[in-house]
Amino acid sequence: MRPAVAAVQRPADARLLIVDAFGRIEHAPRARWLDWLQRGDAVVANDAATLPASLHGVHQRTGAPIEARLAAWRGSEAAQGITFDAIVFGAGDWRTPTERRPPPPALAPGDAFELGPLVATMQTALGHPRLVRLSFAMPRGAFWRGLAAHGRPVQYAHLREPLALWDAWTPIAAQPLAFEAPSAGFVLDWQTLTEMHARGIRFATLTHAAGLSTSGDLLLDARLPLDEAYRIPARTAEMVAARAGRVIAIGTTVVRALEHAARDDGVVKSGDRIATQRIGAHTRLRVVDALVTGTHEPGSSHHELLRAFADEDVLTRATDALERHRYRTHEFGDSMLVIRRNPASRRNASVFGAVSRVANACAARGSAALRETATE
Repeated sequence: MRPAVAAVQRPADARLLIVDAFGRIEHAPRARWLDWLQRGDAVVANDAATLPASLHGVHQRTGAPIEARLAAWRGSEAAQGITFDAIVFGAGDWRTPTERRPPPPALAPGDAFELGPLVATMQTALGHPRLVRLSFAMPRGAFWRGLAAHGRPVQYAHLREPLALWDAWTPIAAQPLAFEAPSAGFVLDWQTLTEMHARGIRFATLTHAAGLSTSGDLLLDARLPLDEAYRIPARTAEMVAARAGRVIAIGTTVVRALEHAARDDGVVKSGDRIATQRIGAHTRLRVVDALVTGTHEPGSSHHELLRAFADEDVLTRATDALERHRYRTHEFGDSMLVIRRNPASRRNASVFGAVSRVANACAARGSAALRETATE
């Protein structure tokens, strides 16, 4: 058994590519990401814990092996059971890239999936042979016990060894609602939170049921992200409203939740909702000023979201830099900090940010010379 201190998602040498508000690119150790924040900034992270959302079993009608990856919550009413949207694969497991996984057998409403101690019934297809709605007609306690006993974290072929569930939990993980790890949160630890407080940077969380990042099918991936549930506490909404500086989102899920909650008038509202929008080049961001995220391939929904923060030429240069400097991609790799392209009303703040960054680094490290960055 691998000890928790050796979790694969915490590489000690993780790197950070920074895209500033003027499109300039720098490189730094990820551990120093706070050096690009300033006093008065408000950091918001997703505290959802990751479910063991990969369930292997048998399609009862045909006897064919299948894997159902739970992808979105769709209800927990007693009459319908616990309901999810799910992406279904045929035989195989995470060791085979998703784009090479065979499809499941032809599925029909009413089909039963035997998934270890769990039995799911297909309610309906959702416009694609792999995307279905499943219902588990069983008491909630029995469902959670079965999921814990049989489920595994969703995993992709770029990793060399199987994930333990705690590999997919961030240090701030709380309620288990996410289907994949809100992995941008791996930049956080308790020492970092203490340092934020010392630097005058405020911190709060929201809970977003992060969905699957890919299915390996181009048509299905074009529909991602699916509609996803989130909860914003009153404290978080109040912190965002009262901020003196910028809002820094730790992860694309936080961007999606905050911008959805502020879609009517620019004010983040607390409460439980479903994020239904897609964020991209034509999105007018109302709340979030900067984003800490993983490194994402062009064409993915995560990369499309970056277009709301930076112009196409900037993102192209960033992608080239990631490839040239051999950054590790995917949710357990290196990271990016993308600061929103600078509106006219924020130019003075951006200049202040450059000065403040040096001041923060001096205060935290004793000397600005300790920062080992390279400017592209």
